[in-house]
Amino acid sequence: FTRLTWFCQHLEHSLQPWDTCLLWVTEWGVWPSSENWNLYYKLRQSYGDLRLLQEAPGHLFLRHEAPDLISFMQIGILCGWDMHLLPTSGYTRAFLSHDEFVEFTSDDNNPGLVTEFTAVLSGEPAKREPKE
Repeated sequence: FTRLTWFCQHLEHSLQPWDTCLLWVTEWGVWPSSENWNLYYKLRQSYGDLRLLQEAPGHLFLRHEAPDLISFMQIGILCGWDMHLLPTSGYTRAFLSHDEFVEFTSDDNNPGLVTEFTAVLSGEPAKREPKE
């Protein structure tokens, strides 16, 4: 948990470039004792949204709301939820599982993005391969 903020920042950065990004929560309630509903709903209310998660499981973030996307990812990970990150532009997608793994994918136009994403996680220096 000590590197959770860093990990969420790294994941958001790895999804770039994006103009909007959908964070879609697809599973919750796996470990109810880990869920912090008060924190989640307080953050959601900061957007003026009073709906329950099951009524509106998706959050669309604009580019300037990247810090909020990171915050929602952190809460979802701490709560043990499954979440998809779907940028509307760019080359990548991500799935965060309650089973403590992330599936990071890139389209065929830039396979180096996946290599860069995992290299940073293993402590190797990051380098972007040019798009062909």
